Amino acid sequence: MKKAIKITISSVVGVVILVLVWIAFCGFQWGWGPFCKLHDIKTGSYPGNAEEYAMKNVTPLENSPLKGKEVFFLGSSVTYGAASKSLSFADYIEARNECHSIKEAVSGTTLVDKSSSSYVSRLKKTKTEKVDLFVCQLSTNDATQKKPLGEMSASKNMDDFDTKTVAGAIEYIIEYAKKRWDCPVSFYTNPKYDSELYGDRVTLLLQIAKKWDIQVIDFWNDAEFNNISEEERQLYRADSIHPTQAGYLKWWTPRREKDLYQIVQQRG
Repeated sequence: MKKAIKITISSVVGVVILVLVWIAFCGFQWGWGPFCKLHDIKTGSYPGNAEEYAMKNVTPLENSPLKGKEVFFLGSSVTYGAASKSLSFADYIEARNECHSIKEAVSGTTLVDKSSSSYVSRLKKTKTEKVDLFVCQLSTNDATQKKPLGEMSASKNMDDFDTKTVAGAIEYIIEYAKKRWDCPVSFYTNPKYDSELYGDRVTLLLQIAKKWDIQVIDFWNDAEFNNISEEERQLYRADSIHPTQAGYLKWWTPRREKDLYQIVQQRG
């Protein structure tokens, strides 16, 4: 009997250790879960994450239209900065424009409302009271995980949107942000990478954007933006999806600022 108990305890301990090792590996390899900071060890040596791109070396811009604004960024690893030591364009925009960025970003999460960490679930739980500009990432995870695309609804009623699909989640987020904060809404896409499924989601987003009259910062279809040299590619990208600090600061942020200035100025 005692021998059987010892074997059972050993088996349980072994399983627990294996699970912890897997969770730690996910954190180190992809920046997911409670050990996500381990990913900083992996990416810290990348040339694009060198000291010169650190936040302390960022100089504020003069007369920024975003100065003093509350900007809410909703997203996953690209908004978080999973391959750039937890810094992303959201942080650089805050430092350069002297605005306040609310960075609601969790690596590995999806637009599709499949768990408590989805975009929709986290948005509904936020306690943020004032937002001047809302910016949402078109997650690459919905494509990678092959979440259902769905279709644009004929309705503008929040209760009619199927948030278990990408289309329904996008429309829900747009209406939720508009209704709760009465602020401009902007979505952004990743630059081009090898994913037909993500391309389908970009096409869907552009259709939905026309319906709701919102801005899309469309890096996916921007040939000029994607036309960088191989040297720049090595410096700016940790992989096909995630930028380094240099990529955010020198490649993404100036273009992102230009588009956000436009939407703020149109608002008046």
